[in-house]
Amino acid sequence: MRAVLALEDGRVFHGRGGGAPAERFGEVVFNTSLSGYQEILTDPSYAGQIVILTYPHIGNYGTNALDSESARPCTEGLVVRELSELASNWRSEEAASDFLADYGVPVIADIDTRALVLHLRRHGVMRGVISTLDRDETSLVAKAQASPSMVGLDLASRVTTPTRYEWTEPSSPLSRLEATKGAAEPFRVVAFDYGIKQNILRRLVDGGCRVVVVPAKTSAEEVLALKPDGVFLSNGPGDPEPLDYAAKTVRKLAGRVPIFGICLGHQIIGLALGGKTYKLKFGHHGGNHPVLNLETNKVEITAQNHGFAVDPDSLKASEVALTHRNLNDHTLEGLRHRSLPLFSVQYHPEASPGPHDSAYLFRRFVEMMAEFQSKGKG
Repeated sequence: MRAVLALEDGRVFHGRGGGAPAERFGEVVFNTSLSGYQEILTDPSYAGQIVILTYPHIGNYGTNALDSESARPCTEGLVVRELSELASNWRSEEAASDFLADYGVPVIADIDTRALVLHLRRHGVMRGVISTLDRDETSLVAKAQASPSMVGLDLASRVTTPTRYEWTEPSSPLSRLEATKGAAEPFRVVAFDYGIKQNILRRLVDGGCRVVVVPAKTSAEEVLALKPDGVFLSNGPGDPEPLDYAAKTVRKLAGRVPIFGICLGHQIIGLALGGKTYKLKFGHHGGNHPVLNLETNKVEITAQNHGFAVDPDSLKASEVALTHRNLNDHTLEGLRHRSLPLFSVQYHPEASPGPHDSAYLFRRFVEMMAEFQSKGKG
């Protein structure tokens, strides 16, 4: 099976097809992680995107039911240098190509991914199409140009859960952490699903939380009716600015309950606090991004997946403290409110398969809930 990748600027790559025989559109981005391709493919934050993996050999350890971050692959397509049809690992249950084929996701392999990534770094991410059905370059470039732009696109409402549910599964039977001392019972956390990763839910349970996951457009009144000890704002795909409903809800909840946001949740908090967001040239996607904690002066190696960022100059310094900064491009990576129990980070402290430098942020959230509860009882 032959496949073609066409970009909106006219650049075209021909390669070997894998996964499903299909034609899919999306914003073409690259991820620099060395492992964890199944977690990347099933991350809802990649909805609406075609992912290039810069590590050259993909699929060699197969896929399994435990490593997925959601119920199915969320990427529109996959681009790799070499796609292994042979999976050799004791945990493997299905080859990566077959796993993607099951869900209609096409793959293009045997192309020069280095040249493609350099092209995107130089010109910025852009719309593209992978097709194993149409191999006409002119036709495919026109299709890429006609596909939706990521700017202004609310994808969170497309990937969110349709109904409320509870999550009780920890990372492993032995991984549940001791909850903050003095807590009579587990903290009840309401988690907004803008495209939530399952490992985030596992980490919350590890920290001694009872988690209720709610749809993206759940109102502040509905959340407060659940009597939460804390509110979590998840990661997710797309442009944060169309999510005015989410920013409005956060403004209503701020100060009434502790709030912790990750990735898109961080951007929503920035908007709720009166800030602005902007699109990055080629985003941050990978498991090796250095971030400086401005409050401890320590560097954390982090996992990241986002194409937008919060403009630090748009936030009121009298109300918001900037807590983390990216050491590659100096973009804002974390903030906290100076007087309200609210903080967020742009990166992923729950990272699976890693790194785990930032796992302490879940403990901080638990401690914040304990402190808020203590003040309320006092």
